[in-house]
Formats: sequence, C-alpha cells, structure tokens
Amino acid sequence: MDASRDFDPWSPGFVADPYPGYARLRAAGRVHWFAPSRQWLVPHHADVRALLCDRRLGRTYLHRFTHEEFGRTPPPAAHEPFHVLNGNGLLDLEAPDHTRIRRLVAKAFTPRMIEALAPTVRRLARELVDGLVAEGGGDLIAAVAEPLPVAVIAEMLGIPTADRALLRPWSADICGMYELNPGEETARRAVRASVDFSAYLRELIADRRAHPGDDLISALIAAHEEGDRLTGQEMISTCVLLLNAGHEATVNATGNGWWALFRNPAQLAALRADHGLLPRAVEELLRYDTPLQLFERWVLDDIEVAGTVIPRGSEVALLFGCANRDPARFPDPDRFDVTRADNPHLSLGAGIHYCLGAPLARLELAASCGELLRRAPGLRLVSEPRWKPGFVIRGLRELLVEC
Repeated sequence: MDASRDFDPWSPGFVADPYPGYARLRAAGRVHWFAPSRQWLVPHHADVRALLCDRRLGRTYLHRFTHEEFGRTPPPAAHEPFHVLNGNGLLDLEAPDHTRIRRLVAKAFTPRMIEALAPTVRRLARELVDGLVAEGGGDLIAAVAEPLPVAVIAEMLGIPTADRALLRPWSADICGMYELNPGEETARRAVRASVDFSAYLRELIADRRAHPGDDLISALIAAHEEGDRLTGQEMISTCVLLLNAGHEATVNATGNGWWALFRNPAQLAALRADHGLLPRAVEELLRYDTPLQLFERWVLDDIEVAGTVIPRGSEVALLFGCANRDPARFPDPDRFDVTRADNPHLSLGAGIHYCLGAPLARLELAASCGELLRRAPGLRLVSEPRWKPGFVIRGLRELLVEC
C-alpha cells in the first residue's frame, strides 16, 4: 500500500495534527511503502518496539558495507563536514564503536550523577519561571523551555556562559538534516553549522587539555588519556550530539506538553490540585505528543513484517508518534490522562540507542512543569500557537501565556 494519502510530513496541516492520519495507517496494516521518501513506514507499537531492538537493523550500514555494496549513492562531497560530524556520534554508530563510546559517556548519566544535578536544575527552573511571572507572561518556550535544558547540558560539558547563545542556532541547522528529504539549502546550513561547531569545540577541547575542569569534556579527555580511547573526531561528535540531543527534545516536549495541558483543562486542574501526579504527567506528556515523531533504521539483513519482506538496503521509518497512540497498547489512546499508570511509550526509544539522557530529560521536564504549577498557578494561554515546519523533530514556534 502506498501511504501518501495518510502520511504527508511536509503539509502544515499534517504537522499540526498527524494523529487522524496515523489512525488510518494503523488500521490499514502493519507496514506501508512511502514512495516520496523511499521508506517503509511502521505504525504499530509492538512492531516499532521490536524493530528498535532488532540487530538486523542499524542506524548506519557503513560498519558492514560500503555505500555501493549497500546499493546506496554516497552523499555529495560538499556535505562531507555534516556526515563526518554526524557519523562519528553515538546516535549514528553501531557496535563496537557505539558500545565503547556509550560506556564512557554513560558515566555522566548515572542515577547518582542525575541526583547530584537535581538541585541545580530546580534552581534554574525556579529562576526562569520567576522571570516569566515578573513579566506577567510571555513566550513560555523562549522564557523557560529553551534556556533550561541548554543551560544544564552546557554546564555539564563546561561551555562558557558567554558562548551558549551559539548553541541553539547551530543545533537547529544541524537537526534540519534529520527531516525527510532535506533540500540543498538545508544541507548548506547544516554543513556551515557543522564546520563552525566543530571548530569551536576543537578549540575548547584543546583549552581543557591544558586547563582541565570539573566538566564532562575534561572527564572524556582524562578517560582517553587513561586508555579509554576516543579519536579527536569522536570527541567532537560526542559533544555535539550531547549538546543537541540534550536540549532539542526537552524544549519541544515542554512546549507540546503545555499545549496539551491547555487543551485539556480538566487534566491541568487535576495536576494543579495534586502535584504528586507530576511523574505520571511527565510520561503522559511524552507519550501524547512526542517531540520525536519518527526514527529511521537501515535494514542490514532481510526482515519480514506481517508477511511483507523488507530487503537488505531498505530504510524503515519507525513512527513513534503513531505507536504512542496505538489502541492495542494504550487504552483510550487519544485521551490525555495525567493519571495514566501503564505507559510504555516509545518517545525515548528502545534497544541499544535508548536515550542516554532520559533521566535528565525527565528531571528537567518535572522541574520546569513543577515550578510553573507552583509559581504560576493561574497560567493561561493567550493564543493558539503555530507549529514549526519540521515533522521528524516536531515542536511549536512559540507558546504565548499570561500569568
């Protein structure tokens, strides 16, 4: 089945509300060919979860095949700075390199490390919310959702405060390449951001070698010198991934989550009445309108889904947003319910690429949401927001509120 009728990721209307189309995709079958991006769409929760954990699929194929062996055309030489940067980061590596680097970076995201960060995260959230309240309102995304995770991950890595304004534009330009069929202008911006971001980090890493600090970059340098080897490019790519992944999803989860709360006033009232529901509410915010709608995998060896053979060399698009509304797994899935207890959403992935920063993302979401509930109990929406054009990484342009 060609899914073009029900799946249109370049349409503003579909981006604003993909869920009716998703429901039709699920009802029509378990796998669908999508000709515009030459991908197989997988819409059901059980299949998405199974394929995330299936080692016959990978984020890359270059650990086993050349482009030619895999039946793929190499990317243009002009795009090389982006692909070198992206291809040496955890997100696009497979074992054994992925295992080696993830083991090093995971030390910064242990439960003890996250617990140690909690007071700082809550203090930053409180200060940002107090600023919003003092202004009587404003753009919730610009005032709270963006600066909190940027500050936290930048602090972890040791990015100087004066340089942090550089991070968001670089990240946005690089992440544009994760959308389906990115155009040449998107690629040009991503290449320029890759070059500039890499040059900046190269200088910062050199400075940390000479003057170590109490930060993750210094810790990675120390681990390298003690024998846990990272190449120079792996160090840069790892830092870029942590900076980008460390805030992009949390920014959009915060905005999407509050938009869901405003559209479901009974649920917002329940949360305001009982802040003890916050942990469950955070999971429901992530499930109901996930900021990462789609995750891609290459088929390294033939697989079969519901009788359809998907051959090696194909690409599958795992529809997280669709899977998170699957009635086979979630009772009344289109209902936003901050008391939902059984909530195995896939917004943070599964398998070896499960989000390394998931505990930090949950901490940041709970901190900002909790402070807004406490310090702005009358928070209300000013106008219906507009969505950014991206679909894969899906979020609001702004969320205007009054306190």
